[in-house]
Amino acid sequence: MKAHPRLSIGLPVYNGEEYLAEALDALLGQTYEDFELVVSDNASTDGTEDICRTYAARDPRIRYLRLRRNIGAAPNHNHVFTQCRGELFKWASHDDLYARDLLRRCVEALDARPDVVLAHSGQAVIDGEGQLKVPYEYGLATASPHAPERFRSFLFEPGGDDFYGVMRADMLRRVKPHDSYHHADRTFVAEIVLHGPFHQVPELLYFRRDHPTRAERANPGKRSRCVNLDPRRAGPLHPTPRLLAEYVWGFASAIRRAPLSTADRRACYRHLAAWMTSRVRPGAGERVEDRAPADPAALTVSVDDLVAGREGRRT
Repeated sequence: MKAHPRLSIGLPVYNGEEYLAEALDALLGQTYEDFELVVSDNASTDGTEDICRTYAARDPRIRYLRLRRNIGAAPNHNHVFTQCRGELFKWASHDDLYARDLLRRCVEALDARPDVVLAHSGQAVIDGEGQLKVPYEYGLATASPHAPERFRSFLFEPGGDDFYGVMRADMLRRVKPHDSYHHADRTFVAEIVLHGPFHQVPELLYFRRDHPTRAERANPGKRSRCVNLDPRRAGPLHPTPRLLAEYVWGFASAIRRAPLSTADRRACYRHLAAWMTSRVRPGAGERVEDRAPADPAALTVSVDDLVAGREGRRT
């Protein structure tokens, strides 16, 4: 492995033994190979450590780091980024799947467009077995050259999991680290949106797994999700109203910090005010994974054909 690989992949994990090997196979089988894969194990108590050490012994691109205690998902995401060395960066999830060409196509897009800060691909939700569940069209205007338009679309349009795109590391260092209040991932990506346009590779190359033990499913309440993000959120100092208030303030703070003109900053604040009003309407906050599953007979994409390590699963 190169001393300074072009791309760093940070994979934070806690008790991920059920799907971790599949994710590692998919990442190590990428057609783009100039990367390091840094795994930060958040003091797992299952077989995660054994899986990581086995894979690290096979492939020198893997660096395995084990934390002495569980610091929470959000601090672990921030920690793994600080351990990475590439000029490009991508977070990866231990339970998702990645088509072989995902990294190559995203890196090519960033090389072709210096103004783009994040590249991502078409995506779909898969179930626990890795079968396609909900393919969906990306409807966000994050490719717009205008920051207020990107921000407005990000607030109002459902879908998108841009947190797992390939990003420029120097841009990411200028963004406030991932926090742990309710929906802190959304305010985090919103700040990235304000730094520059995204590019979507049109191919379906990213598969987000929805399963009962996924963090959001296993922690259905706002408080429990935030405690999963950071154990310090437990206790009376972090009631639900505070977690919600921090969520809204996270958007406002992102606008204040972003490199915007005065006119664009005002426009973003207006979009935020309109979004806050819209949230009181019934049906607000649709989640893509809760949409009706697609008819298997109508699907033309095979996850097993696209993802390395699943060749033996083909029918």
